[in-house]
Amino acid sequence: MAGYLLVPNDKVPEEFNAGFSMYVAAWPLLREYPGDQFQTGLFGTWMFAQYEGKGPTNLYSDIEGGLGWWRDTRFATETPKFIMGGVAPNFVEWANGPGAGKGRDWKKPAGKYGVAQLSPWVLWPPDGLNLKQGTCGELFGYGYLPLPLAKGKERTAGRKIPTGDQCWTLFLNTKNFKGPVAFFTPYFWSRGAVEEPRLSGLLLDTRPSNPNRALQMETQYVPSVQATDAVGRVYARIAPTSFPRGMDDQSVLVHRITSYRREALWDGVKAWFEGGAPADGRVDGRQAVVHHFPGGGGATWRIYIPSAAKDQKPPVAWKSMATPVALDPNTFGYHWNFDQVRRTESIAGGAMATLPEYFRLETNAARKVEWVPVKGEEVPAETGLAAFRFTRPKHPAPEPYVTPEEPQGPWRRPGPVAGPFRAHLGDGSVVTYSWYRFADQPALLHADLTDEEREGMQARVEKIHRSWNHDRDYLPPPALGTLAEIDPALIVTPPPGLEVGYVPIVTRQGAAQ
Repeated sequence: MAGYLLVPNDKVPEEFNAGFSMYVAAWPLLREYPGDQFQTGLFGTWMFAQYEGKGPTNLYSDIEGGLGWWRDTRFATETPKFIMGGVAPNFVEWANGPGAGKGRDWKKPAGKYGVAQLSPWVLWPPDGLNLKQGTCGELFGYGYLPLPLAKGKERTAGRKIPTGDQCWTLFLNTKNFKGPVAFFTPYFWSRGAVEEPRLSGLLLDTRPSNPNRALQMETQYVPSVQATDAVGRVYARIAPTSFPRGMDDQSVLVHRITSYRREALWDGVKAWFEGGAPADGRVDGRQAVVHHFPGGGGATWRIYIPSAAKDQKPPVAWKSMATPVALDPNTFGYHWNFDQVRRTESIAGGAMATLPEYFRLETNAARKVEWVPVKGEEVPAETGLAAFRFTRPKHPAPEPYVTPEEPQGPWRRPGPVAGPFRAHLGDGSVVTYSWYRFADQPALLHADLTDEEREGMQARVEKIHRSWNHDRDYLPPPALGTLAEIDPALIVTPPPGLEVGYVPIVTRQGAAQ
């Protein structure tokens, strides 16, 4: 089963073009993790650059990512992880976090140096940022806003291609961590223009963000099986698929999508870096607009019949199960048809609304073929579907993530100042990490920066480390719900003497022995 759940939201004025934030529900979509074919995001968005008039042709580049599960996740559980999902022009590379990018081969970095660590309090595993195991319906707050950590320049990689000064920074608002975590280096974007000069000045190192973004849940694979009964009727069964359920039996899924003017954060921080009054990092809600939900929405989920042509993949009769609604002007969710949907609990005990598992292929009143939910007792025994079990396949322990170890490489020269240390994560993996001076972390050594440029960034980040802690709000808080937590094992304390100007960098992630 695959497809999209679509969430309409009202457009806002184009001047709110300096990033966004939102709160999305985090939950275990499937009762049991079904193996590495499983790939789906939860609700998320796509932030593209903004242009005056018609944008450039033959260009796809954005920040997407979000919560979910991916085929290359090595230490997956039922609980989702978060990736940053910066996409360089036309997917030539992507960056998912410090040390995480397209593929796992460091001989082809392909975005693995595209994100630099900013926070001295959070570890970023290459497999994705872990949430606390058992999370079920809590709201995960995040957003991207630009910070003026770098200076723009006219030449990049020795060529007359400019690089802008925008460091698009991930901010989190969770129960146990709040504030900036990591940022895309400007060179991650401008590198694409070095390779393809027509893109100069068109990427997110220089361009503002488009405030009017799609909001969807993209699902690429949920396991299903099909069978035909004795008279030729086709049935399907899907892996138990659920959504979080509140006390009122509704599902709160997206809340408070907010877009910002440049004055919300950038202007004050830039003035501070240039000798002005200190900026506390709080994003100014007076320079923001909240997108309203008009109600309604769509679904393109389909159960794929093996060997069927793309235009012959029947849709699921989604409207028979769920009604997309605006629960209030700033909150999107679902009302459920409990004649079809079951009230259940997650393995950790969270309240869930579980979709029907069984479907029959039928022709509806509009003469369109679709998958219609049916009760288990309506499925003939000869199909064998009732006996099928969607269980986690047994695989050998995943290969560890290991960073390069060449003595003259950026991981070793100048190298860390403290460590290695280890942290045991809730997904069963162990990360090894060391402390690097901010300007000497591998991502910045690969960001086409001179020593002077890196030292300028070091001075700015030291101001942030002295003034911004991780236990107060930066993003505007939600008006409802409970905040999710990241895995407590990811929160660290800098060693004595390294509280300012140093960051933890994960160098290995492997299975616990």
